[in-house]
Amino acid sequence: MKIEKIFTAQAKAKGGRDGQVTSDNNVLNIALSTPKEMGGPGKAGATNPEQLFAAGYAACFEGALGVAARQAQVKLENVTVEAFIGFGKAEDGGYGISADLHVNIPGVEQAQAEQLVEAAHGICPYSRATKGNIEVNLTTTTNAA
Repeated sequence: MKIEKIFTAQAKAKGGRDGQVTSDNNVLNIALSTPKEMGGPGKAGATNPEQLFAAGYAACFEGALGVAARQAQVKLENVTVEAFIGFGKAEDGGYGISADLHVNIPGVEQAQAEQLVEAAHGICPYSRATKGNIEVNLTTTTNAA
């Protein structure tokens, strides 16, 4: 799929999963550490690529949800999107990731909330990029904040 770029984010990694990642504007300057569950040191104060992906996916999905709500003329307040990115062995012997998105939309009927989440899933660039590549599970709730 070809796109007309309107913005390009840039980050540089050095040292792999136990190194450092920085953005071109130096707002991100983060130490990385492989989690203990994956055989690494799990250093305190460090993150990992899966947490960074989870943060990006959650933020992007909430933005897409806002677009879907505007299109449906629904006002949203106090929405939360929590992303859980799993890492493990793939069927082909390599490694892969999965995504579970828990979306809470207070003040909206359950059926409408689910429709908005499905619409956002079709809009979100992260969802579109991972479509057919990884398992993505969506959970929608309407609990008061």
